[in-house]
Amino acid sequence: MKVLITGITGFVGSHLAEFYLKKGDSVFGTKRWRSRVDNILPITDQIKLIECDVTDAYAIDKAIEQSEPDVIHHLAAQSFVPASWANPKSTLETNIIGTLNILEAARKAKFNPVIHICGSSEEYGLVKPDEIPIKESNPLRPLSPYGVSKVTSDLLGIQYHLSYGLKIVVTRAFNHTGPRRGDVFVSSSFAKQIALIEKGKQEKLNHGNLDAIRDFTDVRDVVEAYYLAIDNSDCIGKQLNICSGKGYKISEILDILKNYAKVEFETSIDESRTRPSDVPILIGNSDLFKSLTGWTPNIPLEETLLDLLNYWREQI
Repeated sequence: MKVLITGITGFVGSHLAEFYLKKGDSVFGTKRWRSRVDNILPITDQIKLIECDVTDAYAIDKAIEQSEPDVIHHLAAQSFVPASWANPKSTLETNIIGTLNILEAARKAKFNPVIHICGSSEEYGLVKPDEIPIKESNPLRPLSPYGVSKVTSDLLGIQYHLSYGLKIVVTRAFNHTGPRRGDVFVSSSFAKQIALIEKGKQEKLNHGNLDAIRDFTDVRDVVEAYYLAIDNSDCIGKQLNICSGKGYKISEILDILKNYAKVEFETSIDESRTRPSDVPILIGNSDLFKSLTGWTPNIPLEETLLDLLNYWREQI
């Protein structure tokens, strides 16, 4: 099978590439000329990289022509929620126009690949207490420009499925983490700071809102879910939650990591890490996806966070 992964140099993209290589598939990936390739350095000789910005329609056309993929995983995005507040225009352009370019290129192509549109739990946004755990049928009330961009990409994918018969699968993954997670994301920020404190390079750990509740899954379980989503024809044309179904306060994530720390340390709130509006609770229901594919997350959160901490210990 030939697989095209947009955003292959990113956190999830690199893990997904490794997953397909282990299966023996041919892996193509798009990258911007300025993208860091640290995440894929061990596998660069096994994948075919295509320099391409997803906002460039011509470049996307050429990437799909060159790879002739059986499957497209569209992961490339501006995925950091706080950055969408700082630069909403760029977030909307990258995430919406990037998705549109993929869909248009696939529509014009002579083959009909399965296209995975990577959505987000941030699409749900303002969730009411009686709506937990969140099902796919829940109203979408995004609370950030990022959430709005993902709602639009999600609905574009379904529209192209209904209008043109494209084989679209939309996933709405809840929080996922693990080795290689960018240090701007909360669990990875905590782990990196602890590694720095252990090395004597930082005195205390800085944090934002610790009261938010999130549903965490290991990235390695998530990429298996992404494969099962494109491998099962019953998933075509559907929007599917990928999640563990269990919520953790961010303070609990910090407590787990504290237990693995080699030194004691103090914590301090950093107002720059807070958002204009924050989703208070996101806990998902993945029963639909499980019923279609038999998927279940297998890696305990404690193991995920320890692997993440050890990753940062190796980096520092």
